[in-house]
Amino acid sequence: MPETLPESLKQKLSDRLHYYEDIGVGQFYRERGTAWSPREQRIPALAPDLMQRVEETSLPKREMKPVPPALARNVVLPPTEIVSSLFDATTKIENDTLFKIREDLGDCKRCKLCKTRNSIVFGDGNPTAELVFVGEGPGADEDEQGLPFVGRAGKLLTQMIEAMGLQRKDVYICNVVKCRPPQNRQPERDEVEECSPFLFRQIDTIAPKAIVCLGATAAKTILKTERGISQFRGEWQEFRGRKLMATYHPAYLLRNPAAKSEVWKDLQKVMAELGLTVKRKSS
Repeated sequence: MPETLPESLKQKLSDRLHYYEDIGVGQFYRERGTAWSPREQRIPALAPDLMQRVEETSLPKREMKPVPPALARNVVLPPTEIVSSLFDATTKIENDTLFKIREDLGDCKRCKLCKTRNSIVFGDGNPTAELVFVGEGPGADEDEQGLPFVGRAGKLLTQMIEAMGLQRKDVYICNVVKCRPPQNRQPERDEVEECSPFLFRQIDTIAPKAIVCLGATAAKTILKTERGISQFRGEWQEFRGRKLMATYHPAYLLRNPAAKSEVWKDLQKVMAELGLTVKRKSS
């Protein structure tokens, strides 16, 4: 029968063995014929001198010394503090500018669209505009020229802007993704996730009074919704304290001219918000 140990010594030995197990030391020398586990309450007898050393030693708490990562097989480390990324869509960056955003975007290779693009189409217009138009992504003409909305749909958007009593230089125009999706397909989720933080920074920097989302992709990205655009088109929404109006994309109007009247109604609401009036031509 092994010698019975005092309860205080049992506790100290148990704590020490737990400490060794936590740092990855799992095997100890033992005499043949003896078998025990670090977790067992019964502990084999130790030599008197070792017992004395253990009794006299104040065992360290397990958390006193940091455990080397290489040994920490069973140690659960406290969670590290989460630091917001420069491109975190929810974080507003102090003293940001369009120049800094474009500089951060760089020769972007964050998603697969970089493999097929010719140009990064960042945005164009008044950096302090009261009105920002947000589209889906560049098309072939935009990819070639490096400017947003310069193709057929872009010409129609220009007409829409002029009908509001403004010029393109008065507004700011950009897209959710800055590179053309192949065959003008819709941007995929991973592409939107990589590129949309730059869009949010653009909007925060410009600080417009109103935002017009052209098409479902822009509206769903900014509003973070899966609802179809027809369910909220023409109704004021809010994005970071700014009014947002979703309407149909000019490319959709080229295919469905009858919808132009609906878009004009939406734009009239935007005009009222901005205090714009239509200049009627004298007869």
